[in-house]
Amino acid sequence: MKQLKGELYLLLAAVIWGSAFIFQKIGMDYIGPFTFGFFRFTLGSLALLPVIYIVGSLNSKRPKADRRSITPFRDRQLITGAVLCGLANSIAGSLQQVGIVYTTAGKAGFITSMDIVIVPVILLFLRRKVPFLTWLGIAIACFGLYLLCITEGFSIQLGDGLVMACAVAYSFQILLIDYYSERVDVLKLSFMQFFIAGILSLIPALLFETIDVSSVIDCAVPVLYTAVLEVSVAFTLQIAGQKHTPPAVATVIMSLEAFFSAVCGAMFLGETMSGREITGCVLMMAAFIIAQIPEMRHNE
Repeated sequence: MKQLKGELYLLLAAVIWGSAFIFQKIGMDYIGPFTFGFFRFTLGSLALLPVIYIVGSLNSKRPKADRRSITPFRDRQLITGAVLCGLANSIAGSLQQVGIVYTTAGKAGFITSMDIVIVPVILLFLRRKVPFLTWLGIAIACFGLYLLCITEGFSIQLGDGLVMACAVAYSFQILLIDYYSERVDVLKLSFMQFFIAGILSLIPALLFETIDVSSVIDCAVPVLYTAVLEVSVAFTLQIAGQKHTPPAVATVIMSLEAFFSAVCGAMFLGETMSGREITGCVLMMAAFIIAQIPEMRHNE
């Protein structure tokens, strides 16, 4: 029963993440991508503060609290992790937000999910063993990505290329979070990394964009949806869900973010895909699942 509840939490998180792409797309009609990133990450981090307070209060009542649950904000390892994760998050978020201006929400969702198969490639360079099925998944994903993004002249569109770079940046963020989440409080790490990402987004916003108050107000719904639901609520659901769900199963469920981004893009933005692009999406979804089979077997 606990695992089923955890899986439902993760599924809801995937729905929120997938639907957030349409709000990111809509937001670009009002403000610049860096301005959007600043408000998205900053407000999202602030929305985590009540969660941190509640969880901290509950942990303080437990006789044997995990060291990570009592990590102080001044902890050096927490600060280092937050800066590194925040930098990766800022780069990835900015690339995604700029890229989504030039591509569809559905395609952006699928390409972003490539981080699931990019991570094993990075692990190879770190001299970590990667199972055969994971490599098979990577090969299928690359072919699916080719069908989804590469035009007949073997060229790639600007937006798709930027979102691909975003997926690479998110892959490094995943590995950083995986490392530091074993050592510090995950909620505090997230609050600090999102806040740092927001500040880093503000710098190019001030240099290259005009921050107009009336435009920001007009963009309130997309900003609040991505900040509160995508950053704060979905992340909390992820933490709660992963407590009772095997890692590989959790990854597959969260990869459904790509599917929901395509569905929401079609339903709310009228986006369409060619038969070639749909085939690419199907292959990529299959690749995400195949790449996780070795870990599923390991956790049986």
